[in-house]
Amino acid sequence: MLRRAFALSACSVFLAAMSCAGQTSKPTSESTPAPAAERSPSTPEEARLLKSTEAFVRKLFAWSPEIKVQLGPLAQSAAADFYVVPIEVTVDDRKESGEVYVSKDGKTLLRGEVFDMSADPYAANRAKIRVEGSPAKGPANAAVTVVEFADFECPHCRELYDTLKAIETKYPQIRVIYKNFPLNQIHPWAETAAIGGRCAFEQSPEAFWKVHDSIFENQDVISTENVWDKLVTFASEAGLNADMFKACLSSPDAQKAVETDRAEGVALGVSSTPTLYVNGRPIAGGDPATLQQYIDFELSAQNSPKK
Repeated sequence: MLRRAFALSACSVFLAAMSCAGQTSKPTSESTPAPAAERSPSTPEEARLLKSTEAFVRKLFAWSPEIKVQLGPLAQSAAADFYVVPIEVTVDDRKESGEVYVSKDGKTLLRGEVFDMSADPYAANRAKIRVEGSPAKGPANAAVTVVEFADFECPHCRELYDTLKAIETKYPQIRVIYKNFPLNQIHPWAETAAIGGRCAFEQSPEAFWKVHDSIFENQDVISTENVWDKLVTFASEAGLNADMFKACLSSPDAQKAVETDRAEGVALGVSSTPTLYVNGRPIAGGDPATLQQYIDFELSAQNSPKK
């Protein structure tokens, strides 16, 4: 459960800029929270700042209402214009604690990164993602879009392939978009497979997913020597015209499309595969529990009354 709550590592997600030393999780019995009276805001201004900070960190880290978040009391930080804000997060009977820094005007939060608390923290990511012109499935007007940057030769992407099949069954209302990010330095046939996937998409967007599935399901028997023949076989089995597919495999246009995907990933900061974006919210590694947490959070946010 803690991994679901904090989403990134053994350290809490809001502790990314701090040392993990002394920040380990403790059972409730070993970490008794201070009485409510000791944590009560001392002024209306402090109460307002703590309330707005809690709302922002819940959105930032996808902490749903069942995750208990306790903030405060405020303390002066070393920077004159910032408060230190202690945060304690409780999931079931487990706790983690840390600190963030919030400007006294309530507009900026620091945890190794600077966020404008009046803006959506993932809007910039969404602006960099092209949602048209890539393989996609699910409703075009979906409230939640999952964008996957993947490498057909990557074993972790193969694991994510199974995860996404289950996710798509559970959440038919989401949209999934596939982007190529072949890691040529370590995966010698990944780019050829990516070009093959692009060629399938250009001939038939529906057939792309059949070729996509065949590549991942046969990943262990594909090699640099046989990848071309395997791709042609997968394309034929998907109902594509084999001669057109072969011509596309040799064309610069398909390779250029793969490069466009890769450049988009680099602009977003992708450095490994798989990397997912759930409405712009990144998940490096594609952890299934985190993926489901983010989808649930985004669906809940879409269904909540607008304030």
